[in-house]
Amino acid sequence: MATRYIRNTVITLAIEATAGIDALPTGLANAMLVSEMTIDPLDAKDIPRNLVRGFFGGSEQLVGVASVKIGFTVELAGSGTAGTAPAYGPALIACAMAEGSLTTPPRVEYSPVSTGLKTATIYYYDDGVLHKAFGSMGNVAISAKAGERATLKFDFVGLVGGETVAMTSGTYTAWKKPVALTKANVIDVTIGATYLAGALSGGTVYPSSGLELQLGNAVNFDALLSEETVDITDRDASGSVELKLTAAQEVAFMAIVRANTTQSIGFTIGTIAGNKIMLFVPAAQLRKPKKVDRNGKRLIGFELGIVPVNGNDEVLLICL
Repeated sequence: MATRYIRNTVITLAIEATAGIDALPTGLANAMLVSEMTIDPLDAKDIPRNLVRGFFGGSEQLVGVASVKIGFTVELAGSGTAGTAPAYGPALIACAMAEGSLTTPPRVEYSPVSTGLKTATIYYYDDGVLHKAFGSMGNVAISAKAGERATLKFDFVGLVGGETVAMTSGTYTAWKKPVALTKANVIDVTIGATYLAGALSGGTVYPSSGLELQLGNAVNFDALLSEETVDITDRDASGSVELKLTAAQEVAFMAIVRANTTQSIGFTIGTIAGNKIMLFVPAAQLRKPKKVDRNGKRLIGFELGIVPVNGNDEVLLICL
């Protein structure tokens, strides 16, 4: 019997012109360069029968409505050319984010949206078996931790598109290498900065162990008798950070937490145009401070409650 291997996996993703209609993603044009991929090909709500037959024993269940769940991680890097969208752009769009190409300086900005949401078709080739997911929408979590690579972790829910025996190969030339999250490659967590036209100004830079952000989309699979859909109906962004603070700074931050004050947070990855990423949160509430032991040194950790300022601006991801 032939052995099937996990690493013989190819995932392709393309934005749908019409929600739920197969966008036919190909390995040549739409392959995702992934790690840590998962799939639940039939997340069904089985229907119990609970039959009574005069003796003990279970009953067969009916397979009820079902969706597909697909997860994967991609590296957070630029496209190689400032102003050109990175290869993971369609996945962000399917997580209720808008993609905008801007000039002066050339950059691509991703920001949350509440209307005009887009869905994606995902093909998951599992070494010979193709699982299709239509009308997919998802969530994304950003991780940028010291000594690691920056990543985007996607979790999608889609409509069951069926399975076939099929395989493809992927083309990954559009995907670029990320930079290592080291001192030479970042501008550390900056609190109180202002973002304008591809640049952060002002604020205070604090030594940190990095930054984690979650978009917090409410992704719902809904099955009516004549219609099945996946939709995003709300958003509650959050995150976490650990800072190296002086004693006086810790006391000041505790007062900020008690006052329910929001502050902006910026973080820059990379130094070269075409592979420079900026993260900006205009209003983050620092919550639940905790003492962190990092190799015998004291850091202070905070949960981040991220709220909109003018709407659809909680988290900004800028590719420069």
